[in-house]
Amino acid sequence: MRYSDYARLIRSHESLGELAEYGQVLEGGQPYPLFRLTVPGERWLVITSGFHGEEPAGPITLATHLPDVVAYAKQRGVGLRVYPCINPSGFEDGTRYNRSGEKPNNDFLRYEVAPGEWRGELNEGQDHLRWALYDGGPKETRAVRSDLARFRPPDAALDIHQDNYLGGTATYAYTFGDKSAYRPFMDAATRHVTVIRNQKVDDHNITDPDGLIEYHDGSVTDWYMRQGVPYTAALETTTPTSQESCDAVNLLWVRGFIDLAARGKR
Repeated sequence: MRYSDYARLIRSHESLGELAEYGQVLEGGQPYPLFRLTVPGERWLVITSGFHGEEPAGPITLATHLPDVVAYAKQRGVGLRVYPCINPSGFEDGTRYNRSGEKPNNDFLRYEVAPGEWRGELNEGQDHLRWALYDGGPKETRAVRSDLARFRPPDAALDIHQDNYLGGTATYAYTFGDKSAYRPFMDAATRHVTVIRNQKVDDHNITDPDGLIEYHDGSVTDWYMRQGVPYTAALETTTPTSQESCDAVNLLWVRGFIDLAARGKR
């Protein structure tokens, strides 16, 4: 999909709340607007999506189902800040990274694992001395983090991704906080896809029996966890999964996170 068409679809929802351009990125001299939809509420949920361009399901779910998402949030008194497509040139090109080859996603913070030795990720059981914000990331990350930092940390944060490496029609999630809060989402997801349980998904991570992983990877969810946000997750569906099934799973988690934000933990 051309990003201009996607932007037109997002702009068609401007009556739902405050639709703003929090920034703009240039690729090959072409400007790409970056959108945030804000809907006020008593508690807050931040939804991000589209860090990786070859993972289109999240941005499409949000663009096509925003009216339902906003209505559900309003019923529960939950405010929304939705960043539907963070990497527009990657989305348009169907590439993981932006057109300049920069890699938006795991570059919100860095960990000092030994004096003067900084890493973007912590492997299982690895300790660290401290963490710090990372200012050298891609322009898309710098733009969205700058905007997110303008607001106090939310009550919950959901980042919607896809897995372009595993096959089949499936889902799993990277989560922080009380895992029991997320199990109902995975149980409901089994009506649409397979939950990847007790399985290796990359060089560092194996899902638990509920299809969940805890991994400090320098991402937006990791950053929010370090700020004390009680519920943070990065949801994955596999790219062979149909858009219809991705919509169903994504919306399960969106509604679930609205409920988590509504009940709060502060």
